[in-house]
Amino acid sequence: MHIALATEPGDPQHPNEDYASVALPASGRGGALVLLDGVTPPEEDYGCVHGVPWFTARLGGAMLELSVSHRDMTLAEALAAAISRTADDHRDSCDLSHVRTPQATVIAARWSGVTVEHLVLSDSVLLLERADGSVDPVLDPRLDELPPAVRELRAAVRALPRGSAERAAAGREYGRAVEALRNAEGGFFTAAADPAVAARAVTGSTPRADVRSLTALSDGASRWVEVFREGSWADCVALVSGQGPQALIDRVRAAEAADPACAAFPRGKARDDAAVIFVAP
Repeated sequence: MHIALATEPGDPQHPNEDYASVALPASGRGGALVLLDGVTPPEEDYGCVHGVPWFTARLGGAMLELSVSHRDMTLAEALAAAISRTADDHRDSCDLSHVRTPQATVIAARWSGVTVEHLVLSDSVLLLERADGSVDPVLDPRLDELPPAVRELRAAVRALPRGSAERAAAGREYGRAVEALRNAEGGFFTAAADPAVAARAVTGSTPRADVRSLTALSDGASRWVEVFREGSWADCVALVSGQGPQALIDRVRAAEAADPACAAFPRGKARDDAAVIFVAP
């Protein structure tokens, strides 16, 4: 078995909001990985005294422990329980009803000698490399399928000069439109304080013999494919398996540095936290 992971903040002056971990049970058979991408909150109050890094550490740790030690639970059930446990940890001190209470995207995978299970919630990516070398991306497409009016607002923001008052005003309007769709019917879902959201995740299983490797990417790492178009998903797996997760993050950083104003490749953040997990079980 080969395991490698790397994570790096987008801004060294700010805490990394991504979480990445792998666990192997004492039996030596099977294992699990969990990757979370914390959702950066607005600068104004969002009802929590702890912050996103605290939340992703708690939620990720609970999800990993439950996935490994409670194999009778599905990954969706483990996520629901992890969300409930984390909510209970700060229910008395924080406003969990706030629309921007700390939350995160979720990737989880669990393997045994027989099957590989997976779960994806929101816009992080899990890549399944098949035994024949083909690569299947497991994606939750809902954030990319926002209503046309919201996508038009996003395009309008990106067309305006960075730093301008017009762009700032358009950005606030776009932000309000997206917030109305967060964890709502017809919108998209992230893990926050409601355990019911776990049922919205993309889940499935694959025979263990059909899987050569697993690569989990936060959207700060998957932008090498999705934003900068520097390679395919298969190229991404080849890079990570051949040179390691840090090599992919380094490529992303180089692409970000070449377009600091986000002019050639429009994106919400010039640099983003990035996390990569690679497992060849």
